[in-house]
Amino acid sequence: MSTWTFLTNHAQVLLCIARNQRITAREIAGTVGITERAVQRILDDLEEAGYISRTRDGRTNSYAVHRDRPMRHPAQQGHAVHELLGLLGTPEAEQ
Repeated sequence: MSTWTFLTNHAQVLLCIARNQRITAREIAGTVGITERAVQRILDDLEEAGYISRTRDGRTNSYAVHRDRPMRHPAQQGHAVHELLGLLGTPEAEQ
């Protein structure tokens, strides 16, 4: 039997960051179930598309999620990322 999930790895990584802005790539990898290298590629994708910003703080990164960015799929046209994050337990107050 094949295994599938409702959310992509990109969405899972974004959720991890929205819940903890100082989470490490290793922690994200463990939570999502992917390699640290895959996490780095996804972080690069999210940053390049304007969904997150990274700030270097010593040896670690701090992240900011840009919650007003639009969802990417045409089926979610007119909806912003904060709507998804809110549905999945990361309300605005936890920014």
